[in-house]
Amino acid sequence: MKLINVGFGNIVSGARVIAIVSPDSAPIKRIVQEAKERGMVIDATCGRRTRSVIVTDSDHIILSAIQTETIAGRAEQSGEDGDKDE
Repeated sequence: MKLINVGFGNIVSGARVIAIVSPDSAPIKRIVQEAKERGMVIDATCGRRTRSVIVTDSDHIILSAIQTETIAGRAEQSGEDGDKDE
């Protein structure tokens, strides 16, 4: 199982991640707002500014205070580590 550290001790299953995007665009802000209304947002920012939005296959939206590029790099590393174990 691939696990991705999204900051502050929070970990997400890499197999469930569909996209890691920046929260700056209007469509992403709309997606986050709609998910909040449905109760599908997981806030992993620990009170800090949201710097990335993670979309999962279960329609959950995870907010993180870590940069999008950093999380993507961690996802790639966990993917490489997972391949070595198999």
